[in-house]
Formats: sequence, structure tokens, C-alpha cells
Amino acid sequence: MAKYLISFPSAAMVVPDGEWETVGRDAHAVIDEAKSAGVYVFGGGIDEGVPPVLVSADGSVVEGGYPWGPPLDGGFTVLELPSRDEAVAWAARIAKACRCAQELRVFGFDPQS
Repeated sequence: MAKYLISFPSAAMVVPDGEWETVGRDAHAVIDEAKSAGVYVFGGGIDEGVPPVLVSADGSVVEGGYPWGPPLDGGFTVLELPSRDEAVAWAARIAKACRCAQELRVFGFDPQS
């Protein structure tokens, strides 16, 4: 089985005022279903109140992420599933609950991890 990253950037999640509670409930319901199905690995959202730091190979630390890369924010879920088709189905359920499209990626298998 492969692990899949289902994610979205913060800007993609545009929720009308008054609907955040419903979106949160719906999103948590899908995650609860993934947990019950035994496919949930972990998930959460990037804490955008804590700025990233870039740690170099020599151990030096500077504020900010890669200057050439887009910001990493938003939410993510990692599921372990037997097929890409099942990953697409779960991503669709999460997209519906969150009211925004989800990006789907597969982690490369590393037998030593």
C-alpha cells in the first residue's frame, strides 16, 4: 500500500461567513471515517502564526523558507491506501467537506523508512 498526501493551500479554502462550523464538522467527519476505515496516517494544518526557518547543512538557521519556493500553508491529510483510485475517492470526499479542490500526491516508497 502507498501513502498519499491530500492537501490544499490556505487561499483555496474560501468559506462564506457563518459556514466555518459546518465545514469543520464535515471535514472532521471525513477524517473520522478514514480513521474507522484504518487508512488514516496523520493530518493537520500548517500553523501560519509560526514563521518557517530554513536550516542549512552546517546547522545555521535563517527566518523564512526557500526564497524561490511558494509558501507552504493550508491543510493536509496523509492516508495509506491500496490504489490511486481509492486515493482519488478519498480526496473527493475531503474536497466536498472542505469546499475546495484538493491536490493529490503519492509518497515514493523507501524500504528503509
